[in-house]
Amino acid sequence: MRLPILFTVAIGYLAGFPMGLTPATASPAYVGTQVCAQCHVDEVADWKTSHHAKAWTEPSETTVEADFDNSTFTRNGRTSRFFKKDGSYFVETSDVVNGPKVLKIVGVAGFTPLQQYLVKTDGGRLQSFDIVWDVMKKEWYHLYPDQLLPPEDAFHWTGPYKNWNGRCAECHATDYQKNYSPRTRTYSSTQAEIGVGCEACHGPGEAHVVWAERGESTAQSPFPGTDEKGLLLSFAEGSAETEMQQCAGCHSRREPFGEGNPLPGTPYHDSYRLSLLREGLYHPDGQILDEVYVYGSFLQSKMYAKGVTCSDCHNPHGTTLKAEGNGICTQCHSPAGNPEFPTLAKREYDDPSHHFHTPGEPGSDCKSCHMIERTYMGVDGRRDHSFRVPRSDISVRIGTPNACTDCHKDQTAEWAAAEIERRYPDSVHRGAHYGDVFSAARNEPGRMGEDLFALASTKTYPAIVRATALELLAREQSVDILTRAAALVDDEHPVVREAAVALAGKLPEAERLAVLVGALGDPMKAVRIAAARQIIGTRLSPLNEAALADVRKGTGEWQASLAAKSDFPETHMVLGGTALTLRNTRAAISAFREVTVLDPQMVDAWTFLIRTLLATGDMGGAQFALQQALGHNPDAAPLQELKQQFQAN
Repeated sequence: MRLPILFTVAIGYLAGFPMGLTPATASPAYVGTQVCAQCHVDEVADWKTSHHAKAWTEPSETTVEADFDNSTFTRNGRTSRFFKKDGSYFVETSDVVNGPKVLKIVGVAGFTPLQQYLVKTDGGRLQSFDIVWDVMKKEWYHLYPDQLLPPEDAFHWTGPYKNWNGRCAECHATDYQKNYSPRTRTYSSTQAEIGVGCEACHGPGEAHVVWAERGESTAQSPFPGTDEKGLLLSFAEGSAETEMQQCAGCHSRREPFGEGNPLPGTPYHDSYRLSLLREGLYHPDGQILDEVYVYGSFLQSKMYAKGVTCSDCHNPHGTTLKAEGNGICTQCHSPAGNPEFPTLAKREYDDPSHHFHTPGEPGSDCKSCHMIERTYMGVDGRRDHSFRVPRSDISVRIGTPNACTDCHKDQTAEWAAAEIERRYPDSVHRGAHYGDVFSAARNEPGRMGEDLFALASTKTYPAIVRATALELLAREQSVDILTRAAALVDDEHPVVREAAVALAGKLPEAERLAVLVGALGDPMKAVRIAAARQIIGTRLSPLNEAALADVRKGTGEWQASLAAKSDFPETHMVLGGTALTLRNTRAAISAFREVTVLDPQMVDAWTFLIRTLLATGDMGGAQFALQQALGHNPDAAPLQELKQQFQAN
């Protein structure tokens, strides 16, 4: 293995600069939900019924919902049989390399509307089986019915993209640590508790237990980060953003910086890089498309802007809604209003005069119009939390979905737009929308620079919208616009600052360095890492020692974030590209080889590997790599082109 070269050369490229990070202050130990239950009886009783408690459990008569009485499921000639023996659960399946094989079920994920089962394979890997149980229909089904992948494929259920340790476990456990070894390509994962226990949200409880038992202040404890009750995280009144960021750690589409759960209370942008309103994840107007886990949608809402939090609607321990039906909305949206949100208009909403549907019918439900539902994992309906006003006029212009034709499937967007205009002739919710600009920018890159800059600069828009506008500006060629946009590196929102920093790489070197040096001292890790990515290849000689210290810190944090994801093929693509930028072909070859081991179907990795070998004069190595690549990807056009080049020479 050549990974040490990869990390110390490709990332720690500042010769002689130590790249280590300062160890965090010692934190209290995790004590487990059962200890919490001794005092917090009601809260734990609620929790036991929740999706959090059942996010990950051990297989047993009380946790397994599926039929393991020799039931079978066959798809495309591959059969899996589910059975019990001596109190344990097993699957015998031909959907593996050199199958059939009998695999023991070692974990259960979720409990409704579907349930997945985990098996342990080689190297400490836990893999999520693709055949899952529909709890409502009480039948087996395949999560990816349109896929027919050979067991050697990286997207097969046994591959790295379906690995529980690296892709799923941290949001299904408490104090989860992945513990992946890139040398041996094995996992030694640990957790304080499977399932999302009390301490997953409230933080480790050791100091709190001491406080509860002795009544002593924690001011003199060895854990100075705790409050007067020994807690690292306080959900006190007025701490809306604290709650939001804690929930968002799992309920968002994001890239983690660490290899497991960050300590509860760690700011979101010190732990994750939030996915913006990107093509493939969101529609141009911000509506959900792929599974994005709520937070990115909620950030677009007026409710978030006014300080509404998850616990205003959801019981934080049972995770159920606080009221049934429209009652959850009318706790605020009613003639009485809610004193917590004084700017909200007090009027009748739960009435045909507002929704124009017969009470009791689906169209009279607030969620039908303001929280469109999309189904993921085959049977799991998830609702859009942007709480948007239905905008069928936008659908007419750019082809996005709308709530009206979600139900009235026999009608068109034009019909819906006309109906909305007839029923709400004086509505202010018409006209231009950021979706118009994003749609055009996606379809015609390079033409919407001024409009994107205007969006990014308008602080009344949600920060995630402004950051998305900056990300789309990366396709622009105008140095003037990019320079103006990069000035937003001083914005109050970390997600905007991060996106502005990403544009700096397109600026002339002197201007780029000025932006990046400031960003490397940013209080949020997400911004510092973004700056570290951009400073690669930039001459640092003009910098003073203080600035160089910030460079060391930022590059060290980026190095650590990449090392934490060394089981991801895509990480090694980044490392390979970085090494090429630094003209370190040895490190680049090592990185691209690692990608091809982890994901033999990643054609780009093979292409870069072969071309880099050719650049070093290793004709034999390049030819051998091409033979390997074609063995895995015989029809890949880039590889066929390389083959023709070899034959021509």
